Amino acid sequence: MSEITRRLPAEWEPHQATLLCFPHNGNDWPGKYEVVKWAFVEIIRKVAEFERVLLVVKSEEQQQKVDAMLRQAHADTKQVRYIVQNTNRSWMRDSGPIVVQRSDGKREALQFRFNGWAKYANHRLDWQIPSAVAKTLKAPLTEVVYQGRPVVLEGGAIEVNGRGTLITTEECLLDQKVQVRNPGFTKEDYAAIFQEYLGVTNVIWLGDGIEGDDTHGHVDDICRFVNPTTVVACVEPNKKDVNQRRLEHNLDRLKQARLEDGSKLNVVPMPMPGRLDFEELRLPASYVNFLVTNGCVLVPTFNDPNDAQALGILGELYPDRRVIGIHAVDLVWGLGTLHCLSHEITAAVAKK
Repeated sequence: MSEITRRLPAEWEPHQATLLCFPHNGNDWPGKYEVVKWAFVEIIRKVAEFERVLLVVKSEEQQQKVDAMLRQAHADTKQVRYIVQNTNRSWMRDSGPIVVQRSDGKREALQFRFNGWAKYANHRLDWQIPSAVAKTLKAPLTEVVYQGRPVVLEGGAIEVNGRGTLITTEECLLDQKVQVRNPGFTKEDYAAIFQEYLGVTNVIWLGDGIEGDDTHGHVDDICRFVNPTTVVACVEPNKKDVNQRRLEHNLDRLKQARLEDGSKLNVVPMPMPGRLDFEELRLPASYVNFLVTNGCVLVPTFNDPNDAQALGILGELYPDRRVIGIHAVDLVWGLGTLHCLSHEITAAVAKK
């Protein structure tokens, strides 16, 4: 009997659903909670046009309120399936499970340890999200362990092409001083973990993420695969902006990188929106924090002159999907947008 292997599909591969979590408090969006709730309704409405939404809510009372809001907005509520589970936050990319396909044709939900981005103490409720989702999917849940240690990893820290290549950043995974995920882990350790649990044979390491990123270097704000051989990578022409050097350095690495078959990456530059500040914080506004569904790509927009260019670039790269802008100036006050808030649930493999 051959050994069962795992593979993390790319986000453009078929989904069963998109996982979202409706916020039940305004802690991540102080002063903007009421606006953000309606922004969530719009995201759900758009996703539900193309696939099912698995929607985590705190309670049955919240479920009833959300359902009423969705009906007000004329969303297809038949496409929404609720999971009642209390949470600390709504960032499903990072606290939700990573669903992989196995060589035996089954799916498996992986639970990496979530530690609040090694920054926030209140994250214990979010530990329950993977098990609640796995139960809904009727999929086995596996805790990711390496050398006897639970592995800390957020979904926003990795980007895959589904063929064996993964992109991540040194700032996020190798930092040993500021926001430490796995003390002492090396690139070789991560390569072993990625191969065993995600089917990755080739890791591309970028340097730093963008300024204002609360996660300390998540890749989904700077670089995303759009097909097995092509990435969009953020660029900042303003040399007075700290992001200019960081992104130029990453662009150089991508141009030198190789895919799993030894071929070069096709790298498409993506502009950054203009600097966005609120109160005392610079916000991590980025067009590559987009959400891919079975029929559309939802792209964060920022009332910025570069919005149209970003939508045009992604429109050319996703010719078979509708590319739709979602106003994200209020969402990004929570220090993340569409990709951070969502997680694709890969479809089950069709039985032969």
